[in-house]
Parts: sequence; C-alpha cells; structure tokens
Amino acid sequence: MHEFSIAVSIIEIAEAEAQKVNAIKIKELILDIGTMSGIEFFALETAMEMAVKNTLLEKSRIKINKIQARAKCTECSQEFDMDHVYDPCPYCQSLYHELLSGKELQIKSIVVDVDD
Repeated sequence: MHEFSIAVSIIEIAEAEAQKVNAIKIKELILDIGTMSGIEFFALETAMEMAVKNTLLEKSRIKINKIQARAKCTECSQEFDMDHVYDPCPYCQSLYHELLSGKELQIKSIVVDVDD
C-alpha cells in the first residue's frame, strides 16, 4: 500500500508549512489528486485517517478533490475525458493523445490556527 507513504509525505509537508507560521493546529487540508495519478482514493483516505494520529492534522478536515483525466487528441485536436491511459479518442478513435490533466497530486490549500 504505497498510499500510506504518500499520506505520511503529505502530512510532513503540511506540518512543515504550518510550522513556518507557528500554527498550533491544521484545521483543513485540501488535496487535488488526478484520476490517473496512480492513487487509489479509498486507500489514501484510509491511510490518511491512520497517519494523522498525533500530528497537527489529527482533528482537521481533509478534503480530496478528484481531478478528472482529460486529454487532447493529436490527430483531430478534440479534447475528451479519459478513464484509462489507452482510451481512444471518442471522435476519431485515435490512440494518440496528450494528457492535459489527471496526474495531479498536490496540496491545494492548508488552513491553520496560529498561536497568538
């Protein structure tokens, strides 16, 4: 389950950013994760629940935005949503395309409480 190591890395990054502003806790963490990022969403959610224990994120709200994979066909230039890397263009059936979105794995925002 590589999602657990990803969850730990996300928590480490979020805590490092929170500590830069002397945060006492992280209230909310929003992630953008693409449907072709290689992440199993349920496994990541489960891993995050376990990994946040005894961290600044222990009682935080963690939201995961799923970014639908989207491609542009190199043959007909049409854009389309993809579910699998080998999906053909629905307009011309070409297998040649450029991935425009869907591989994201990033922290979109962190909301913290700071020590006054």
